[in-house]
Amino acid sequence: MLSKKMFSFRSNNNSSTENFDKFNSGEKMANLEDGGEEAYRARAGRKRHSVQLDKRITQQLMGSIDRRSSNASTGTVDSLSSYTGSSSEEDDSNPRDKQQRTTKGFTDFCVKNIDHAAFGRREIEIAEQEMPGLMALRRRAESDKPLSGAKIIGCTHITAQTAVLIETLISLGASIRWAACNIYSTQNEVAAALAENSQPIFAWKGETEEDFWWSIDKCVNAEGWQPNMILDDGGDATHLMLKKYPAMFNMIKGIVEESVTGVHRLYQLSKSGKLSVPAMNVNDSVTKTKFDNLYSCRESILDALKRTTDVMFGGKQVLICGYGEVGKGCGAALKGLGAIVNVTEIDPICALQACMDGFRVVKLDEVIRQIDILITCTGNKNVVTRQHLDRLKNGCIVCNMGHSNTEIDVASLRTPELTWEKVRSQVDHIIWPDGKRIIMLAEGRLVNLSCSSVPSFVVSITATTQALALIELFNAPQGRYKQDVYLLPKKMDEYVASLHLPTFDAHLTELSDDQAKYLGLNKAGPFKPNYYRY
Repeated sequence: MLSKKMFSFRSNNNSSTENFDKFNSGEKMANLEDGGEEAYRARAGRKRHSVQLDKRITQQLMGSIDRRSSNASTGTVDSLSSYTGSSSEEDDSNPRDKQQRTTKGFTDFCVKNIDHAAFGRREIEIAEQEMPGLMALRRRAESDKPLSGAKIIGCTHITAQTAVLIETLISLGASIRWAACNIYSTQNEVAAALAENSQPIFAWKGETEEDFWWSIDKCVNAEGWQPNMILDDGGDATHLMLKKYPAMFNMIKGIVEESVTGVHRLYQLSKSGKLSVPAMNVNDSVTKTKFDNLYSCRESILDALKRTTDVMFGGKQVLICGYGEVGKGCGAALKGLGAIVNVTEIDPICALQACMDGFRVVKLDEVIRQIDILITCTGNKNVVTRQHLDRLKNGCIVCNMGHSNTEIDVASLRTPELTWEKVRSQVDHIIWPDGKRIIMLAEGRLVNLSCSSVPSFVVSITATTQALALIELFNAPQGRYKQDVYLLPKKMDEYVASLHLPTFDAHLTELSDDQAKYLGLNKAGPFKPNYYRY
């Protein structure tokens, strides 16, 4: 907010005739030579009148600002809610301790504040405008109800974009129960809007670890409701059901997983013979890796860093750990704004790509003392340890664009000799005994979803892929999919892309019969073999 001090500084310097004459003495000499002193006095009088008018407008503006400030202090949702600083965060009580009810009397949910549902509904409506593929799928399949009878447990980030997916699944015939896969990424007003629409949502921003598992359990173990599908992001819902409700897990028709960590868990289960249901690996589908991981991260990393730290990127020394699709997106964005980007890699192919893109490939220990910004994008654990964090320079920004909170050893920083100082929502100073401090974002969790928002259009691509995977597994005839992990069929990847092309007024070229025969392709696709790398 603009301060009164700023306005008074401006008006005091400009409204004083003495100061006016002093600062414009050079102009006065020129004007005396160009029309005489009388003409100069006339122009000076007009300037003083303009300044006095400007002062009156400033006073009116300040009164308006004061009135708006007074209105904001009442706690209205419209003036205070945002992605990174929700108005509902002012209430420190645990939602599990409150009895909440929607306007229709629905109570099977747990969100931060159901009274903020109207604001969340507007957020969902905005997201719908930028999610053309998912909305097109909703229109095309709504009458057929391909998910009629599907009872889906969802454990993903709960954002406005996810809400569009949830309501699409419902319109296609599914019933759902949903929890958050990340304790910081939930948009409270959006969760309230879904609950107000009589959907069982159990999520709020800032959950404890106990709250996190309680919420997933409330989705799994519901009276009179037997789940038959799982949509997971990180494998937590799959893990809980397998460990705590194995009989229920064996009745699942299929699992759709969209994260590196979750897919890794599924392959481990399959290898050990513990995966008793078919699963779809959406994370490695083309429409996930090449769009969500690359293009979404390319935009959202800048948004998250700017919102939380106001940092200028030009000339900053940045280290990106991991040069997969996420690392590529982050590197391209930061390089474009003038940052000096270094990359760490274990894979020689990805390392060579980084070199060819103009980045220096280094070991973490080689540059740890010089970097200004450290970003992890590996999907691994303990990539940045306490030994590394101890050697960072004063003011270094540390954040994670990978998954969960495993890449940075944040737990090692919670020791008596270090002081944690909350600066903003999701921003902490960690202070060493010698006064050195680093800036930790989102306590090492996914920074773009915890501290900003992601582009709705890219999420539309991923969400449409998830919806199609659920439809495919739910409707597949018995025996098509074994107890294993599968990639999304190439034809579905192409269909997802085609749903988004009309937004750009893109017109696809069609193969002639002779051309299709020459390439050995069906004119309708798929156009690339499964081993093709886009």
